[in-house]
Amino acid sequence: MSQPEITEITSGLRFPEGPVAMPDGSVIVVELMGGCVTRVQPDGTKTQVAAPGGSPNGAAIGPDGALYVCNSGGWSFRQMLGMQIPDTELPADHSGGRIERIDIDRGTVDVLYTECDGHALIGPNDIVFDAHGGMWFTDHGRRQGRVQHIGAIYYAQPDGSAIREVVFPSDSPNGIGLSPEGSRLYAAETHTGRVFAWNVTGPGEVEQNAMGAAGGLLCGLPGMQLFDSLGVDDEGNVVVATLVTGALTVISPAGEVLDQVLTGDPMTTNVCWGGADLRTAYVTCSGTGRLISVPWPRPGLKLNF
Repeated sequence: MSQPEITEITSGLRFPEGPVAMPDGSVIVVELMGGCVTRVQPDGTKTQVAAPGGSPNGAAIGPDGALYVCNSGGWSFRQMLGMQIPDTELPADHSGGRIERIDIDRGTVDVLYTECDGHALIGPNDIVFDAHGGMWFTDHGRRQGRVQHIGAIYYAQPDGSAIREVVFPSDSPNGIGLSPEGSRLYAAETHTGRVFAWNVTGPGEVEQNAMGAAGGLLCGLPGMQLFDSLGVDDEGNVVVATLVTGALTVISPAGEVLDQVLTGDPMTTNVCWGGADLRTAYVTCSGTGRLISVPWPRPGLKLNF
């Protein structure tokens, strides 16, 4: 494990996630508890980009420069260890999972998808665009009493014209990312604490085996270590926000754990990279409501858009 030099950029965020490093040096984050999207300037100043309601989760810039958001439709929270922690139970006021397009300059919100082939989206969680301009995203699912809504991985077009289910079932899929050449798809399952990998065979398509689009196990961690969102660095390492431990776990493309970078927040949820050389990691520490930065030994992967 390593302990980096941590710089707190801002605090007082209401369960931040989905950081997106912008060209002007600001970072856009979502606030699950606030139902809003917030821009954070390098000096910590915060301004609201949009207020889509529900619980915006993962976010990414699309080919048209708009912000695409996985909205999980609302979470309830419980107090634990002095922090607000999301409850796995689907709340009574859940407004439905959806994929949204947000005009960053105007703050307008358009809903693109609420279902796929008649199956409602429950908890869209994280998103990544491929070089073709399509978006891969996870649906985390959620528990509803004694019923567990099983998660899935989808591929959709940013103009709202097409969506398809690619991987089902998946147990609480969360973070999602692509290898530098786009030939592998990675997804982290929260409750199993595992990262799976699929060979990408075309836009929105993965290699099939006897179990369908089952994927292969890249890595799992011992003990009570759960996975949240992830990013990929320029060398192809998968960097997964690791709950309970409060760290970023660095996993090689071969599945070897190279490092765990400690943040001090057991609800460390997401990472992205920015700066001129992409060697600054921006990390959402959701339990303490902070956005922090840490110097990174390798550049982050330059995203497609």
